[in-house]
Amino acid sequence: MTNRQHESGGGGGRRVAVREGANHALLDDVAKQIIEQLQEDGRRPYATIGKAVGLSEAAVRQRVQRLLDSGVMQIVAVTDPLQLGFPRQAMIGLRTDGDLEAVADRLAELDEVDYVVITAGSFDLLTEVVCRNDDHLLEILQRLRAVPGVLSTEAFVYLKLRKQTYTWGTA
Repeated sequence: MTNRQHESGGGGGRRVAVREGANHALLDDVAKQIIEQLQEDGRRPYATIGKAVGLSEAAVRQRVQRLLDSGVMQIVAVTDPLQLGFPRQAMIGLRTDGDLEAVADRLAELDEVDYVVITAGSFDLLTEVVCRNDDHLLEILQRLRAVPGVLSTEAFVYLKLRKQTYTWGTA
C-alpha cells in the first residue's frame, strides 16, 4: 500500500486508503463516488452516502464490503502521533544490496516503521518512522542498519508537517 496510516496535527478521525494496483473492475463511477464520500468522512452513515450516490443504504453497505474484501480500500482510524507520545518523525532513505523486496519486507515488520516504499532514484527504499525521542530514532536507525541487505541509511527528520492528505481521488 502506498499511503500512510497516521496524520500529524489532525484529530482522531478516520481515513480511507485506496490501494495502488487494486482491481479497477470494481471501480465504476458509483464505487468511486462512495470512496470519495468516505474519504471526506470515514464515519459517514451509509444512508447519507446512499442519498448522495443514488443507492439504498443496503446497496452502499454491500458495495463498501466488496471494496474492503477485495483490498481496494480500507477504513482506518488516523491518529496524531504527537498526542500519542511520538513527537519525532523521520523519513529514512535506504540503499540496499541483494533482494530488494526481501529487505522491504523485513523493514515492514518493525513496529516503528509505518511506511515502506520501493523507489527509483538515489535510494532503493524509503521508510517513515515515528519515535518517542531522538534516542529512540537512533535506536531505530541502528536496527534498520542491522537488517541484512541494508548498505546505508539517511534520515530526514521532520521539523513541521505542512500538509498530509488522503483525498487524492479515485481517477
